[in-house]
Amino acid sequence: MSEIRDINLWESGKRKIDWVRGNMCLLNSIKEEFAAEKPFAGLKVALSIHLEAKTAYLCKVLAAGGAEMYVTGSNPLSTQDDVAAALVHDGLNVFAWHGATAEEYHRHISEVIKIGPNIIIDDGGDLVNTIHNEYPQLIPNVIGGCEETTTGIIRLINMDKAGELKFPMMLVNNARCKYLFDNRYGTGQSVWDGINRTTNLIVAGKNVVVAGYGWCGKGVAMRAKGFGASVIITEVDPIKALEARMDGFKVMKMEEVAKIGDLFVTVTGCKDVITEKSFYNMKDGAILCNAGHFDCEVDVAGLKKIAVETKLARNNIDGYKLSNGNWLYVIGEGRLVNLAAGDGHPAEIMDMSFAIQALSAAYLAKNKGKLSSMINSVPEEIDDDVARRKLRFWGIEIDTLTEEQEKYLNSWQV
Repeated sequence: MSEIRDINLWESGKRKIDWVRGNMCLLNSIKEEFAAEKPFAGLKVALSIHLEAKTAYLCKVLAAGGAEMYVTGSNPLSTQDDVAAALVHDGLNVFAWHGATAEEYHRHISEVIKIGPNIIIDDGGDLVNTIHNEYPQLIPNVIGGCEETTTGIIRLINMDKAGELKFPMMLVNNARCKYLFDNRYGTGQSVWDGINRTTNLIVAGKNVVVAGYGWCGKGVAMRAKGFGASVIITEVDPIKALEARMDGFKVMKMEEVAKIGDLFVTVTGCKDVITEKSFYNMKDGAILCNAGHFDCEVDVAGLKKIAVETKLARNNIDGYKLSNGNWLYVIGEGRLVNLAAGDGHPAEIMDMSFAIQALSAAYLAKNKGKLSSMINSVPEEIDDDVARRKLRFWGIEIDTLTEEQEKYLNSWQV
C-alpha cells in the first residue's frame, strides 16, 4: 500500500539511511528500547515530515516500536525518491514523490489520513488540518499528535483558540533540545549548504539580508557572518530587532535594504515578506531564497506575473527579468532552501529533534485519554533525558546539585 516514484531506487536510499543511522546515537538507543517495549503495538502512525534519510530512520525507529507506519512528505521538493523506495522495500507504507504537483501532494497527505491514524506526527500542520477539515469522522481514532515546526505550532494555537482542535498535540518545536539546536545550528548550517552548493558563489563580501531574527534567523545570520558577509536583518518584532542590533547586525526595513542586498533569505514563518514593491528596488543579479516552512514568504507567484522574461539560470535556480532590465534569481522555487536545494539539517542535529519526536509520541501512547489540554508542552523530563543522553554519548559529565543546593533554590528564605 504505497505510491512512490520507483521501487528500484531502494538500494541508493538504503545507503543514505545507513549513513545517518551511524551518526544518530540517540535514535539508536531509543530504537533498542522501543524494540523491547513496543510502545506503539497495534497503533497506526501517520507521519508527514521532509522525506529524506533522517526522517526515514525516525520512521524505522517508530516501526521497531510496533507502529504501523504511513508516511508522506511535508514539501514536494524535499522528498527523495530513493529514500521513499527504501522504506517501502522494508515494508513501510509511503505516499510521496519528488516534484509532486499540488494535487498529488494533497492526495498523498489524504492517503495517510484515510487509514485512520492513532498518532499523527506533523511538520507544518497539513495532516492535522486535513483530518479536521476533510475527515472529521476519523478524529475519534486519534490519541494525539506531535508538531515539528514553528509554522505548525502557530496553526495549532490558532485552531485551539477557535475551539477547533479536537485532540491533544505535543509542541515538539518548543522543546529546548529542539529549537536551541535544530532551529539555530541546524538551520544555520543547512541553509548555507543549500545556497552554496546550488549557486557555487562566494558569500564573503556580499550584503546578506536575513528576514526574521527568531532562532532560525539567528542561525542563518551567524553563519553568514562567519562566511564574511555583511549581514542585515529585517524584523517586525521590536525586541528581536533590538537583539539583532546588539548582536552586531544592521537592522533595516525590507523596502530599503532591497536596494543594497545581494542575497536574501526569508526565515519568518509569515507570508509576503518580499513582494513586488521590493522586487523593483533590487539590484541586477540579486538572489532570493526561503528558509521558512511554506513557499509564500518570497512572493514567487507575484514575481512571475511581473517578469517580462524567465529562464532556468542554473539547476534549481530560476531567473526572472523585470521591466527595468534587472534579473532576479530564486533558488528552489522559493521553497525551503535547505531541503529543496540540499539534504536538510545535519544528522547529529536531527538526532536530537527526532529523539524528542519519538519520545513524545511514546508519551502520547502511554497517556492515552489522560491529557486534558489540546496544546501540550514536551515534558521537561523528556527534554532533559535527550540532553543527558547526548552528553553521555559525547563522553561529557556535568555537575549535579547537592541536597542543600536544591533546598536553597526551592526556598524563598535566604
